[in-house]
Amino acid sequence: MNFKLLQSLLLMMLFCVNIACSSTTDSDDSFSDEGNVPIADQLSKIKLPEGFKISIYAENVDNARSMALGANGTVFVGTRNAKKVYALVDADGDNNAEEVLTIGSDLKTPNGVAFWNGSLYVAEIDKLWRYDNIESNLKNVPKPKLIYDDYPSDNHHGWKYIAFGPDGKLYIPVGAPCNICESKNEIYATITRMNPDGTGREIYARGVRNSVGLAWHPTTKQLWFTDNGRDQLGDNVPPCELNKVTKAGQHFGYPYCHGGDIGDPEFGHKFSCDEFEPPARKLDAHVAPLGLKFYTGDMFPEKYKNQVFIPEHGSWNRSKKIGYRISLVKVENNRAVSYETFAEGWLDEKEQEAWGRPVDLLVMPDGAMLVSDDKKGVIYRIAYVGE
Repeated sequence: MNFKLLQSLLLMMLFCVNIACSSTTDSDDSFSDEGNVPIADQLSKIKLPEGFKISIYAENVDNARSMALGANGTVFVGTRNAKKVYALVDADGDNNAEEVLTIGSDLKTPNGVAFWNGSLYVAEIDKLWRYDNIESNLKNVPKPKLIYDDYPSDNHHGWKYIAFGPDGKLYIPVGAPCNICESKNEIYATITRMNPDGTGREIYARGVRNSVGLAWHPTTKQLWFTDNGRDQLGDNVPPCELNKVTKAGQHFGYPYCHGGDIGDPEFGHKFSCDEFEPPARKLDAHVAPLGLKFYTGDMFPEKYKNQVFIPEHGSWNRSKKIGYRISLVKVENNRAVSYETFAEGWLDEKEQEAWGRPVDLLVMPDGAMLVSDDKKGVIYRIAYVGE
């Protein structure tokens, strides 16, 4: 062997030993991208309001995305890239899931999960599946039933976020198959709904570019949803949106109008922004707002009751990254009146590197809030412990 080549290889091996380097093809989800730093140690970087504490609810939940809570306390987790659906079990009630079970695999982007009447619903890009009596069969999972298979198969904005509304119907957004475009197929850029058995699908809202988060106001029962704004118009244009549906059939502007008052440079000449529903609240541009929740628990201080929490997955189409946090939108008299940061620290703003990306939220029976992180592969637990 060439002496210089051998010398180089020996130096590389020595360097790896000195920095405790690990294989690039086999990583432990409990460690960060910043060397071998335990994820528990990184929690100190998360800034929360006084009196709040963040901890780990579950580790090794690769690509953790949407969450749903079973009647017996099982936390179900969907994924985009891992092709799996998980069940997290905290049998001893210590707020740390001791079991991470895989109940579905080799699925096509199973991002959406919802629980209804003992059954788990899982949404692939173009199909909806139902796992009956799932909590009694977590280790012997029954074959799922196909309840619907007529959604578009486009990968672009094709992943689904699903949730059951107060009316007992299953709500499913259908993203636009592009950054900005018109489509002859009316199903794109909508929020649809159907009966739990897959019948009666209808379009509930239109002009929705890419919603990956739905929630209903606890009092008014109106649907609120996040929408990801279009890209390639600049760092700060257009805003992402928090929207509110006051009646079925409303149109929220895409692809003609963004943020309620910004005409699209390509399609905006066709309609006035006045013809569409304005957002309930403009959010920062490119933050990628996802699985919002109204806080309905009793653990947090009273001022947080029935307020909107939004995990912001973080930007890509921006010269300086933004998002990678949990925001709080305060609601008074059914109006969104403010927009502020609740939790941050997943992004190192100086280095412009993010070690985690919040995706979805889940309010637990004890009032704590779970947060999924698809980059870190963990589920966090945020609790109020007092000032």
